[in-house]
Formats: sequence, structure tokens, C-alpha cells
Amino acid sequence: MKIAIYSRKSKFSEKGESIENQVQLCKEYAQKHFNTNEFIIYEDEGFSGKNTNRPEFQHLIKDAKDKKFNVLICYRLDRISRNIADFSMLINQLQEFGISFISIREQFDTSTPMGRAMMYIAGVFAQLERETIAERVRDNMLELAKSGRWLGGQTPLGFNSEAIQYYDENMKPRKMYKLSPINTELEIVNLIYEKYLELKSLSQVNKFLLSNHYKTKQHKDWNKKQIQEILTNPVYVKSSKEVVEYLKSLGITVVGKPDSKHAFLTYNKKIGTKSYRNISEWIAAISRHEGIIDGDKWLEVQKTLQVNKEKAPRLGKTNTALLTGILKCAHCGCNMRVAYGHNKTYYYTCSLKVDSGKTRCSNPNIRGDELETLVINKLKDITLNPEQLIKNLSELKETATTNNTDFLIENLEKKIHDIKMAISNLIKQLAYINDDDTAKYIREEIEILNKEIKSLNKEKTDLIEQQEKIQQQKLDLDMFTNILKKFGTLIDQCTLEEKKFLISSIVKSITWDGEKGDIKIILFGENGNGSMGGLLSQSGGKSFSMPNKKSAFFSSYKEVVNPCNLHRVIPRCHGKIPYRISLSS
Repeated sequence: MKIAIYSRKSKFSEKGESIENQVQLCKEYAQKHFNTNEFIIYEDEGFSGKNTNRPEFQHLIKDAKDKKFNVLICYRLDRISRNIADFSMLINQLQEFGISFISIREQFDTSTPMGRAMMYIAGVFAQLERETIAERVRDNMLELAKSGRWLGGQTPLGFNSEAIQYYDENMKPRKMYKLSPINTELEIVNLIYEKYLELKSLSQVNKFLLSNHYKTKQHKDWNKKQIQEILTNPVYVKSSKEVVEYLKSLGITVVGKPDSKHAFLTYNKKIGTKSYRNISEWIAAISRHEGIIDGDKWLEVQKTLQVNKEKAPRLGKTNTALLTGILKCAHCGCNMRVAYGHNKTYYYTCSLKVDSGKTRCSNPNIRGDELETLVINKLKDITLNPEQLIKNLSELKETATTNNTDFLIENLEKKIHDIKMAISNLIKQLAYINDDDTAKYIREEIEILNKEIKSLNKEKTDLIEQQEKIQQQKLDLDMFTNILKKFGTLIDQCTLEEKKFLISSIVKSITWDGEKGDIKIILFGENGNGSMGGLLSQSGGKSFSMPNKKSAFFSSYKEVVNPCNLHRVIPRCHGKIPYRISLSS
């Protein structure tokens, strides 16, 4: 009989049984009921039970499929999962593999029909408890929000979070937070409002801020979206009856009495970090900090923003440009975007140059059709004879295949096992010792060993994640090799989106220097998840495109290319300097 033991403890909880105690209790149960001392231990320290995305749990599932054990024991049901759907799926999988499941705290055993039924009922209640707690926490946060206090997170431009001590109804000291002003930052906020009322354009305000080197709270360049967030945020406006009516007209719940002095804080706007809730769920509470923008001025800004929004043309996505996203400006490093000229001609232009009105960058534009033809033809040249590139890919794949993470993981597991045996021996000794000083020394030694186990478990988890990443990267290398072999044929038969995918699969980035006429193609890029680049960095800096030996294979591609001689569809040069196109790693 082979026994597996699974234990888990969330890093967010100090309560409950420790990992070590859970395992020990499961061992004692197994020894009593199955008369065995051989166990496979799976421990997830610091992982929540809300889902099954846990390294040791996934390892357990894999071993279950491989039938490495007959019985799975855990200390308590919610150690496996607090989600009834995940829990139900696991039980079905275990039944499919012929594995019994035992939870010793609830005394459930899936080898009996009654045990299976009771386990599902307990799972439902575990999930209900979790959802009830989450709802209670959210409700409490909303009630606190209505008091106008700052509940944490990134403070808006112009403010810091300041702690205030107070006493509750039982005269116990409590702490709350409010926003306190940063005058230098609030000057920028005032400037943004003044400039918008003067220029009545987000683009023009953005150009002004970039030209004069104003920075955001994170010391980065401004963009139009950030400016709009400043202009629409009621955290800056002095509360008034008119502002309250405006916010209510949008569907926002407003709490507090306006006093033409204090501003608003908004709550319950987002789900997570990206998606927004319906505006009817938002709460705007009159806060404890003072506003800096008069209500009538703030409302005038909102009106202008709405008028401009209605006037703005509805532009669809470009259906012509191939290199957006990978084309960079050689002067400032910013992305280059598409600008349309006459007769459906389009150009790539530096986004910082456009946004700053040429005050921050002056890199000349390049015609889109010219650049794309140059790049595609250069990539065709490379992929006509990709033998050296494929050889480099094969070497890199071999490096990934021969990675010794399996050995390292096995070695760590042995160390962890040895330390656990040492702890077990110390615990047995502790039972026979009456001397307090000696007992204290042994307990301290056990604590040190437990910390060492945690450190080794973290190292093991990191290695498992690295191993999974390497497996994915090997798949990426196979895909990359296939694209290299077929690029020349596929690129002429593809749709625009397919061409973009092919190019981004073998090109990391392209830089354009309009003053020198230089086009630099940097091979071989990530397509989406960045895993290719991760493998490159893990292989000691080894590169597909530029090996340490500067071979003639690669240096032969560093040449001057005159677009007039490349393809008939490219217009004449009209006396301009020829473009130079080169490859790099």
C-alpha cells in the first residue's frame, strides 16, 4: 500500500496547524490504519486554497496519473481546495485512477458511498464559508469608505497617505489614514487643469507637458490617458451641490454633505487591477482632505471633455501597417506609429516626436511600404539558407534538454527528507527530557531546521517552475525552426495579421535612424509571452543571430542596401541617401 500525504498552509494565515503538524498527524493515521511507514509527501507552504495553481498539488496530480500511490491523505478537507468545483474534479480524477481519499479531521473516506456524499456536502460548506468571508470583508471596506478615509493603494498625484490615531467608543487606540498634500505635485495638477481650459485638447496639453519635461508621479513621461484621469478624478474638486448632482447623474452613489472645501474619494471602481465595475456600483465619499479645484471649473472641464469625445473621429485599427509594436525609434527608443499622408501613403513616425511637437525627438519619418519591403526581403534572404541559424537553435535546444533540474530537485528532496528525519528524532528526544534549558535548546534547533526546510522547499518550487518554463521554451524553439524554414514561402501567401505574426516570431525589434538611413533588425524575438528571450538569458547569453565567433555567415548581412534596386514597387530615391539594413542579436 502506497500512501501520499498532502499539506498546505496559506501565507496569509497565522492560525491553523503548521505544515509539519499536518504531515505528522497524517502519518500517525496511516501507521494506525494501514500499518506503513512509507509515504510520499507533498507540501505547499504559502499557497491559498482558492484554486489549484500550486506546484506540489500539480506534482501530486501528475503522480496520481502515474499511479504512484493508492491512498491520498490530508489533515482537513480545505487543505485540498476551498473551491467546490476544483474539489469535485479532484475526487473524480482520484476515482478514475483508483485512488482513495481520506480527510482525517472530518473522518471522510471516499472508499465508501456515504463518505463520498458527506465529503461533497462539506466541500459546499467550505466554499460557502470562503465566499461569505470575502463578502463580509468587502462590505466592511465599503462602510469604511463611506467615512471618507483612505483605504490604501497607489495615492493620486499630489498626495501622500498619512496615518491618524484616534480612540474608538471603547477608548481603544485605533489608526486610520487620510490623504495629505504634496504641494509640488499639486502645482502640476493645477497646471494641467489651467492648460486644458486654455487649450481644450488632451493632445495639446500632453505636448506642453512633454516639451517642458514634466513627469508623472512615477517620474515617467505623460500620455493622454493619464492626463484624462487627472482631469476626471473628483479627488481634486471641492465638493459642492452641483458636483454632487453631476456625479449622481453618472450613476455614482455619493456619500457625505458638500461643504465647498473637502474633496471626494472614489471606491469600489475596479475588479482587481484592470477591469472596471459598472459605474452604478461606484461610491464617491466626501473625504477628509481638501480640494484644490473649484467646482464650477471642474464641471467646465468635464463638459469640454464630453464635447471633444463626441467630436472625435471613430478611427479603426490600421489594416496596412506590418511593423507596429516592434519598430522603435533609434534616437529615443520610443515606439514608432503609423501616420497617413496623401494618396493613401502611410509613414512610420516616432510617437514621442509627434506627442512633444518635435521638441523631444526629431527622427525623420520613413515610408511604410518602403520599410516593410526592405524588412521582408532581408528576412527572405536569411531564411533561404537558414542552416547556421537552425544549427544554433539545435545547440540551444540541446542545452535546454540536458538541463540538470531533475537531478537538482531530487537532491533537494533528499535534503528535505533528511532534515525532517532529524526533526523527528529531536521531537522524540524532547519527550524524554525534563531539563528546561536542554529542551529550549532542542526547540530552537527544531525551529532552525524548519526554516531550512522552508528555504529548500522554495528552492525546489523555483526549480520546478524553471523546468516547466524550459519545456515551453523547447516547444517555442521547434516552432521557431519551422517558421525559419518556411518563412519565404508563407510570407507571400499570408493575410496581414498572419504576416505580423510571422515577422514578430523571428524579429525581436527593428530600429530606424532617419538621419543616418540605418535600419537595424534585431533577431530573434519573443512572440507574446517572452519565453524565447527567457531561454536566451538562461543559456549564458548565447544568441541565435550573433554567436561569440563573429562568423562570416552573419557579418555578410551587414551591408548597405539601396531600396531602388530591391523591388520594383518601391519609388525612386529622389537623391536621398540609401538605406543601410543590418542584423544584430
